Amino acid sequence: MTKGMILAAGQGTRIRPLTKDLPKPMIPILGKPVMEYLIEHLANFGVNEIMVNVAFNHHKIEQYFGDGHRWGVQIGYAFEGVREHGEIVPKPFGSAGGMRRIQDFSGFFDETTLVLCGDALIDLDIAAAVQEHKTKQAIASVVTLDVPLADVQSYGIVEADENGQIRSFQEKPKPAEARSTLASTGIYIFEPEVLQLVPPHQVYDIGSQLFPQLVEKKLPFFAQNRFFNWIDIGRVSDYWAILQRVLRGEVAQMNMPGREVRPGIWVGLNTQIPWDKVNIEGPMYIGSSVNIESGATLIGPCWIGHGSHIRTGARVVRSILFEYTRIAADMRFTEMIVSPTYCVDRLGETLYRGDETAQLRWGDARA
Repeated sequence: MTKGMILAAGQGTRIRPLTKDLPKPMIPILGKPVMEYLIEHLANFGVNEIMVNVAFNHHKIEQYFGDGHRWGVQIGYAFEGVREHGEIVPKPFGSAGGMRRIQDFSGFFDETTLVLCGDALIDLDIAAAVQEHKTKQAIASVVTLDVPLADVQSYGIVEADENGQIRSFQEKPKPAEARSTLASTGIYIFEPEVLQLVPPHQVYDIGSQLFPQLVEKKLPFFAQNRFFNWIDIGRVSDYWAILQRVLRGEVAQMNMPGREVRPGIWVGLNTQIPWDKVNIEGPMYIGSSVNIESGATLIGPCWIGHGSHIRTGARVVRSILFEYTRIAADMRFTEMIVSPTYCVDRLGETLYRGDETAQLRWGDARA
């Protein structure tokens, strides 16, 4: 039996504006929050007691997932915050500090625990990873993935000996200085005693503070180099690229919702599309109650969220429209993520609605 911990208290600053009013684990992929895929994956492997630490916009996570019964699991929440001038303010305690608080509160982590970041998609064989952890009698294990040398500066890099015992950690090293190409995926397996090394009542991080302690004390701390799909949503450019891959059908077990009405074109209920007067090329998902006017062009991969409205002559290419987004007539949106209040290109350049200098016109389709 293994317990689960999902780290979901971060602010997601690197992926703004997507996290302006959405916690990072709630960012949607094919209309489902990233964290929902994680919970389904844990449930498939019988991990059915899951704690989630939350802070910013925590109500959105709690209202969506509730007690977890829809997925056949139990979910508990630990809010991290402080009172300042009479107001409750989110204040994360760090990945390790948050787990130590839960442990001090109830002793929840009383067996092997799988720790996941709430903002990455994985298809890891959890049973095999836990089995290897136990076989090696590890106190802690980090699941790693080999990355190209050119990419090491985006990750925490792990140096391990031939048995997998970890010797050192490097946080985002330059390629010339990297001691290996094994990147930490933010997937950890802990025995309960690890949390005794975390000082109570303070902000404390797993990667930069707890792990160096394990190395220094020469405790049984191992890297597992596994081959699996790990899709990390670190930046807006990652999110855009992931959705392009998913819509092209390149990510297994990601099924398009709706009904396939033409090859590569899926639609939800109650859409208004004059098929003979529009140019639509898949892959494409068009959500429920979407209105596409005649003369519009849509070139996939695109995701058109429910309640959106694309006016005549508009052209939307390889883009993601969040729900209730209206694209004005004759506008050109290429390789963008668009919401009713902002649009951001694939490189992260953001425009807000009402910006007088913007050439683009879009808005809220509800009014």
